[in-house]
Amino acid sequence: MTLPMPGFESLAESIEREIRHGAYKAGEKLPSIRELARLRKCAKNTVVVAFELLVARGLVEPVRGSGFYVKELPIRVELDSSNHSLGRARDTAWLIREQLKNDPSSIPAADGFPPTDWLAGARLDKVHHKVARSGLGTLFNYGNRFGYLPLRQQLVRKLGSLEITADLQQIILTHGANQAMDLVMRYFVPPGATVLVDDPGYYFLFGKLKVHGAAIVGIPRTATGPDLEALEQAIIRTRPRIFFTQSVGHNPTGSDLSAATAVKLVQLAEKYNLLLVEMDPLADLKPSQKLRLSTLDQLQRTIYIGTFSKSLSAALRVGFIACSADLASELADLKSIIHVSSSEYSERTVDAILRERSYDKHLLNLQCKLRDATANAYRFLEGLDATFFCRPPESLYVWASFAGIPDSTRLAEWLGQHNVTVAPGKIFCPHTNTPCATMRLNTGVVASEKLQTILRTAIPQYRALVAAQASSD
Repeated sequence: MTLPMPGFESLAESIEREIRHGAYKAGEKLPSIRELARLRKCAKNTVVVAFELLVARGLVEPVRGSGFYVKELPIRVELDSSNHSLGRARDTAWLIREQLKNDPSSIPAADGFPPTDWLAGARLDKVHHKVARSGLGTLFNYGNRFGYLPLRQQLVRKLGSLEITADLQQIILTHGANQAMDLVMRYFVPPGATVLVDDPGYYFLFGKLKVHGAAIVGIPRTATGPDLEALEQAIIRTRPRIFFTQSVGHNPTGSDLSAATAVKLVQLAEKYNLLLVEMDPLADLKPSQKLRLSTLDQLQRTIYIGTFSKSLSAALRVGFIACSADLASELADLKSIIHVSSSEYSERTVDAILRERSYDKHLLNLQCKLRDATANAYRFLEGLDATFFCRPPESLYVWASFAGIPDSTRLAEWLGQHNVTVAPGKIFCPHTNTPCATMRLNTGVVASEKLQTILRTAIPQYRALVAAQASSD
């Protein structure tokens, strides 16, 4: 039998719940002892003891001659100290939340996607009636474990344009590139296994690996690809099975893999029996002549992951894996066990768009807009004394630092006060507790006059604050 809670403790618990749920805001005065006693039908002494408990818990502070006031709500448990696996991905979760906000007053300079108006040329509105008409017999069922056959047929041709030879049995459609990464992790990475990643690299990937319980080893990224010497040393030291990397339009640096680095990287993979997972989300935004690891290796020791989120719509959630036929069958079974199937409706929609005459024109427009925006971003940011990691002619991302500003996280907080969201460099580093001067900026957003107007004032102001603080120290 549970004993009833004492009156003063019950009252304290009730007020604490109200504070935590926002009924009382920080700095707000609580009702007086006499008023609370009347409202809660209890003795004044009960209220006094309840207030003492709230003061002891750090929720309330007394002000002599005035009453009791609500303090700033304390954080009960830091995610880093939590045993829950999500705590290991705290920084990633923050940036995901920022990117998923739909606040029209905010300027999303941290976005990982092209501006919405760039994607309007895909004309999703034109194809839905075709999808509904063509799939009346199947749209009410689960799809094939490999995914919608006509779209996979188109992907065979799409990969062929990159000189990657694949047949239908080597392609699996997924719920975006993120499900593709999940399937590869579940298949190849048991908890505690060592995984190599680009450093800096894709923060979503780091979050997934941390939640999965993998041991992450970062391989420094150069302007021409992974640092091969550091890679070989890490392979010898840790004996990993798998390396997640991005060859073209690298996130966050924008760098492209050079031919020389690509050849040596494939040779290292063969020498040490290393599996290369090549993520290529920006394939449609970059020239097809850019070299891929999978072009050299032809999916023998590479797994190629692609998506339509950057060129059509992230809302469709259609991605794919290309790999050896035996592995594709295994991953398709794993996909069926975990997710049953991917969305055939979305896959039919993508297939219909790819068959439209306007699709090729849409891609050309995207690439032209990206080249113009990249050049514009370089010119503008140079005027703010920015330094770039590399300068590809077209890139969705600029990896930049500003003279006199050593900590991009602090700069991100400052810009947040101006309704500008940027992605500080620390987010993209798998292991770092030191300040990082570099940040990722979306070239399409940087090219907007609205953001440029804010940055022209905000960056010099913040630089002056940093200098003034340094001189006072």
